[in-house]
Amino acid sequence: MAILKPQEQLELIKRGAVEIIREQELSEKLERSYKTGKPLVIKQGFDPTAPDLHIGHMVSIRKLKTFQELGHTVVFLIGDFTGMIGDPSGRSTTRKAMTREDVERNAETYKSQIFRVLDPQKTVVDFNSRWCSGMKFEDVLALTSRYTVARILERDDFAKRYSEGKPISMLEFMYPLVQGYDSVAIGADVELGGTDQKFNLLVGRDLQREYGQEPQVVMTMPLLIGTDGVEKMSKSLGNYIAICDEPDQMFGKTMSIPDTLIYDYFRLSTDVDAHELEEVKRQLEQPDINPMNLKKRLARRLVEIYHGPGAAEAAQVGFEKQFSKREVPDNIPIIPINWNSPQDTWLPNIIKASGITISGSQASRLIEQGAVEIEGEKITDRNYHLSDKVFFADSVIIKIGKKHYFKIVKKE
Repeated sequence: MAILKPQEQLELIKRGAVEIIREQELSEKLERSYKTGKPLVIKQGFDPTAPDLHIGHMVSIRKLKTFQELGHTVVFLIGDFTGMIGDPSGRSTTRKAMTREDVERNAETYKSQIFRVLDPQKTVVDFNSRWCSGMKFEDVLALTSRYTVARILERDDFAKRYSEGKPISMLEFMYPLVQGYDSVAIGADVELGGTDQKFNLLVGRDLQREYGQEPQVVMTMPLLIGTDGVEKMSKSLGNYIAICDEPDQMFGKTMSIPDTLIYDYFRLSTDVDAHELEEVKRQLEQPDINPMNLKKRLARRLVEIYHGPGAAEAAQVGFEKQFSKREVPDNIPIIPINWNSPQDTWLPNIIKASGITISGSQASRLIEQGAVEIEGEKITDRNYHLSDKVFFADSVIIKIGKKHYFKIVKKE
């Protein structure tokens, strides 16, 4: 990409960001960089608490790619030192500390995974143990003297735990200070992170000022909700789609997300343009659209990004073969339903009508236990109505457990 003028760069950088602190400072930094030819230093840190990076991480890593394409220096910082402390952000209890061996093993996998998105020739991979491990005790005390306990307790998760009488270790208090010091060591101009990292990023900004540096611009990116549809995508919660997942696994995990997340996954996890994104939004608003078709399109796009078009095609064929064709017996019961009746389209009543269960409550338990699939998509909401999410020309296949199938058709 050719070097763009500062205002043009700013418009690209702002896309998709939740907050920039402060935008005017970023504009001034871009202007200075443009005039001097000196690239900005853009930092983001990742603690290697698990071996996999996931598509939630990619929301901000793709923004790092934008900075990279604009000619700036991207520092992908692996927190091999802070990883042994454990980030307390959003935690209600003390996080279990990791061993040096765990951290080093996971860090090695990060170095290969990021280059699926970032240019390896233009990316600086650094480790915060490079400066943290060499700090003397007096250096640590000097660092702690530059921030107050009152400021640390302004952090929501710390304040909540403190008010509830839950323990907070001194080690956890050190985490934002050490992460903030990373920005001092690197001389960062901009630091990226999820919205849950805002406090830590601002500590870095404050510490740079304390150490006589120009404070970094803080840029927060939206959090991607995990496949459970409830919590943010997280390695520790297990609700994530890893970028190194096999194509079939990545496709299948994407197909398991709730329909309510389809738009956000397109927006935050793929490279669709504004026109296509608007089309996805329009289709989701139409009552006669089967969201599963959009979900397949999403799954295919994600696999294509990380594994290529051929793998994406094979993953979709494999999914459809497994869930729509190969497993379904030739002769299965057919249940006609009144499409205009809420009672008839309520999933527990449909299952009861099939004869597989003797009551709606029993059917509801099967749904909540994850034993029910509609066209290969697991349904766990006992209040699910086919009329809410599924429109079909001919029929819909429902699977209960491992071997019970029946077909729903519209009653004439």
